[in-house]
Amino acid sequence: MIYRTLQTAIEKRLFKGKAILIFGPRQAGKSTLVETVLQDKDHLYLNGDDSDIREILTSTTATKLKTVTGNKKILFIDEAQRIPNIGLTLKLFTDQIRDVQVIATGSSAFELSSQVNEPLTGRKYEFMLYPLSFGEMVEHHGLVQEKRLIEHRMVYGYYPEIVTKSGEEAELLKLLAGSYLYKDLLMLEQIKKPAMLEKLLKALALQVGSEISYHELAQTIGSDRKTVEKYIDLLEKTYVLFRLPAFSRNVRNEIKKGKKVYFYDCGIRNAIINNFKPLASRTDTGAMWENYVMAERMKYLRYHQTNVAQYFWRTTQQQEIDLIEDDGEALVAYEFKWSSKKGNTRFPQTFTDNYLGTKTFVITPENVEEFIL
Repeated sequence: MIYRTLQTAIEKRLFKGKAILIFGPRQAGKSTLVETVLQDKDHLYLNGDDSDIREILTSTTATKLKTVTGNKKILFIDEAQRIPNIGLTLKLFTDQIRDVQVIATGSSAFELSSQVNEPLTGRKYEFMLYPLSFGEMVEHHGLVQEKRLIEHRMVYGYYPEIVTKSGEEAELLKLLAGSYLYKDLLMLEQIKKPAMLEKLLKALALQVGSEISYHELAQTIGSDRKTVEKYIDLLEKTYVLFRLPAFSRNVRNEIKKGKKVYFYDCGIRNAIINNFKPLASRTDTGAMWENYVMAERMKYLRYHQTNVAQYFWRTTQQQEIDLIEDDGEALVAYEFKWSSKKGNTRFPQTFTDNYLGTKTFVITPENVEEFIL
């Protein structure tokens, strides 16, 4: 069993008078995590994918809910995003059935979050579970072993099923990419053209690490700018990808409104473009390394509840820095290089002259653990 970083944090919040919500992409291990937390604890399991469960938990009353839970003191609601008005149901538990601890998981942020945010203000603990992380795998089998597997992770990613079923990675990723990417999205009325969504995903996968243009993407897939923006927003809310904004304060030629896009998982990205070739025979190794490090850094910051704003920096003269982090007190600049020859990396003087005191680091496979561990 691979220990998940969130387990201890969730266990500490049991029976504190609040609902526990766990968000994350499908197949990231949410159900397994909750089952591990609840091991040897008497609890009731309900699945929102079951129609009778949806009926029971929709537009209900505290009296009815008490009959559902009986003498159980823990209720685990899986796939809670499938239950209409789930926020109001959870509110009934936190307000009127206080001796029952509710834990709910959801794979679709825009559905579950929108339903629970207002009804559960001040009544919930929220956690975000990603696919397995570098740190979790180091905890599992040691730093040396995980560093040896970095190239493998860059190609196949960190989804639990992919990590634990050696030799089946490519086949499983293709299945996972299809069901995971589209199941939540295609249930929405906003996604009227699935073929266009697939084209957009491929275009974005091929532009990982590069600044994207909504206008150019629209031309590439035969759509319009608003549709592209809307689809990317939905892809972000369903944990397929995330955006990195441009950093700008006082340099005249800085790009102010740019965006970069990264995938939460490298394996999903490679499945989208159907390329599982080893790094030695690829031309996108630099982009894959940048995506890998960005995704692992994001997991690290989120799991450690570190409040850091992240940006990339670029000027109209094509000067660029991969990542700028701002903790509210100081700036730190990072460049990601697959080659360990750090001496070849120089940070643009335009940046260092205008942002005095900024610390600069080059992240390579040799020192990556200092950044994501």
